[in-house]
Amino acid sequence: MANSKTSPDFLIDLLDARSPSGYEEEARAVVQRYVEDACDSFEIDALGNCLATLGSKNKPTLMMAGHIDELGLIIKHVDAKGFLFFDVIGGHDRSLISGRRVSILGRKGIVKGVVGKRALHLMTPEERKKVPLLHNMWIDVGAKDRDEALSFITIGDPAVYDQSFEIIRGSLATARAFDNKTGAYAVNEALLRLRKGRKPAAKIVAASTSQEEIGVRGATTAAHLVNPDVAIAVDVSHSTDHPDADNRKFGKFKLGGGPILSRGPNIHPAVFERLMECAEKEDMPVQIEAEPRPTGTDARAIQIARDGVPTGLVGIPLRYMHTPSEMINLEDLENVVRLLVAFARSLKKSDRFI
Repeated sequence: MANSKTSPDFLIDLLDARSPSGYEEEARAVVQRYVEDACDSFEIDALGNCLATLGSKNKPTLMMAGHIDELGLIIKHVDAKGFLFFDVIGGHDRSLISGRRVSILGRKGIVKGVVGKRALHLMTPEERKKVPLLHNMWIDVGAKDRDEALSFITIGDPAVYDQSFEIIRGSLATARAFDNKTGAYAVNEALLRLRKGRKPAAKIVAASTSQEEIGVRGATTAAHLVNPDVAIAVDVSHSTDHPDADNRKFGKFKLGGGPILSRGPNIHPAVFERLMECAEKEDMPVQIEAEPRPTGTDARAIQIARDGVPTGLVGIPLRYMHTPSEMINLEDLENVVRLLVAFARSLKKSDRFI
């Protein structure tokens, strides 16, 4: 049993769920298991978003969104010897793919494999300097030939890295897919806490969105369906406290420094100010990030849904984004949950973010 204070079971189960974009079934099942019985209504829409609602007759409507999809691979070809060739789902660093263990979500069950690579000893000095192109990488599932591989693999099967959650030191932890299982955990955990104690005046919808990594697709339809009066997207944001991050280019953000609040054209000024007020009342440290254009998050889709939605963006500081071993400080994640709860409880029926 995980320590509920530092490593919530809900979060770990989400991280264990294999949910590449478009194949989020396992993550949806985790959200449903933890949240459905605790809310007024629970819906899974046509794109696979989970929409959990609390206070369905209240006003205004607050939508909190965190995406449940992650990076993945997709099988494109099986050669005569039974090796699998693939493309990527989402933005991968090709230099990190080779040598990884993967789990393939086969139609007949999970298949284990390894991304193969020619050994260093068999490469020329020039070859050692190059990152293989995708079509020169393969997955080895131990099949003797194509027919055997196709007996348990189907073209189009997705895969994820076989990398699990682990505490590194204190409250620092690593896992694949902190981007953005942490955001999905935060919005749902906030909803679970809001049902206890003082009930919010607002209608609260926790949206666990699909397909963010391939173009914020789930958030686009979820925001249209929910039609919120105000929204907060929760995603990871770059922690730049490692050796080769130039703060002049990327800003100065650190693990343990608190939630990262974005400011810029994608962010409604009044929502940002309310988040700041809530953080101050909670005596919570925050970090501020300047975003000069629409962000690479669900916020950019939610902001322009229907007639427009006043939207804020809360970031969870993260090192090593889009790698198999992302890192966060669990205290930052806890503070994000607390901030969402405070924001939701701050809403009054008369609030209009204009």
